[in-house]
Amino acid sequence: MDVNSIRRDFPILADNPEYIYFDNAATSQRPVQVLEAIENFYRTTNANPLRGLYEWSVGATDIYEKSRHAMAGFIGAEHDEEIIFVRNATEALNLVAYSYGLNNLHEGDEILITVMEHHSDILPWQMVARSTGAVLKYIEPEDDGTITEENLRSCVTEKTKLIGMALVSNVLGVKNPVKLAAELVHANGGVMVADGAQGVPHMKVDVKEIGADFLAFSGHKMLGPMGIGALYGRMELLEKMPPFLSGGEMIEYVKRDSATYAELPHKFEAGTVNAAGAAGMAAAAEYLNSIGFDAIEEQENKVTKIVYEGLKSIPYVHVYGSDDVTKHSGIVTFNIDGCHPHDISTVLDDEHIAVRAGHHCAQPLMEFMQERLKMEFRATARASVYFYNTEEEAERFVEAVKKVRGWLGYGA
Repeated sequence: MDVNSIRRDFPILADNPEYIYFDNAATSQRPVQVLEAIENFYRTTNANPLRGLYEWSVGATDIYEKSRHAMAGFIGAEHDEEIIFVRNATEALNLVAYSYGLNNLHEGDEILITVMEHHSDILPWQMVARSTGAVLKYIEPEDDGTITEENLRSCVTEKTKLIGMALVSNVLGVKNPVKLAAELVHANGGVMVADGAQGVPHMKVDVKEIGADFLAFSGHKMLGPMGIGALYGRMELLEKMPPFLSGGEMIEYVKRDSATYAELPHKFEAGTVNAAGAAGMAAAAEYLNSIGFDAIEEQENKVTKIVYEGLKSIPYVHVYGSDDVTKHSGIVTFNIDGCHPHDISTVLDDEHIAVRAGHHCAQPLMEFMQERLKMEFRATARASVYFYNTEEEAERFVEAVKKVRGWLGYGA
């Protein structure tokens, strides 16, 4: 992989060579191919899709549905109709919670999630549990974040009717045993809900291979625009689920006191859709496929190795997660003795280095890590890389981290 050539595809990176962007787990940068796909829609085909019979509207509809087809192929969905466009992974998970969870889970049923889930994969299930009388249970990982087969099996009972699990932790980078979880919950007649926000951008995901009944992911973490995401759902489940939102476009007929809903996928896409965003997301998927996920993971591992080993060599730095660099999925979470993560991020920003600091929308995991690992703060700093990051950036980052305590007045 010619990383320097790839970086020329990203205007913000090409125009700011001094800037190190290590907050890719929050949002990625966009290549010119994605920017052009969005601009092309507005320049050439800007009309309301699905509603007009004139040329521009028909063209907008064609772009929108071709984008749906591209996303179906990207994750191995069997039918285009199994792809629902949403604003982001958060909305996708809420759709499943409200439309499937409230209508299929009952008092005494168990919802099983991990303690490392993003808030977007916790709060919807808390709501479902409160509303239905179902019981929300948590799987606690090992100290390095891994969930063992024994631990997973011990948490699943005959009452487990839904498992929610991230493909990859946004804090520790660990890959979770989603396929095994799917097998176990399917044996109970339940469903597997996978949060792919952190996994889909970094590894090849096939929904049939992992056994997911639902998969949520966002465009903005995989080189696409903000404000667009997708929910994959198995056809037979989606067909039985009521709409999440009501209004225009998701209906066939409306009378004064009743309505007939549209067929899939449109019954879940109320109102004017984000067709330009869908075009950008499809362009992002095409770009990722052109690079290839083997090459993406190889470059991420190279950069992650330098970051991980460099930070581990600093006596006052604590790095969390697996000792195996290849199991970090480009994420290195750390703390520095005596330095609050917010201060770490602020100091590094003065060096034109962007990292995330705080609880990473994973407060239950932060609480778990503080208690189990005796963390000084209930927060961490997080460096997260992507395939357009370089080894040189990683080396410069490590050198900057070595200076943080001195900049904050610790003298070392």
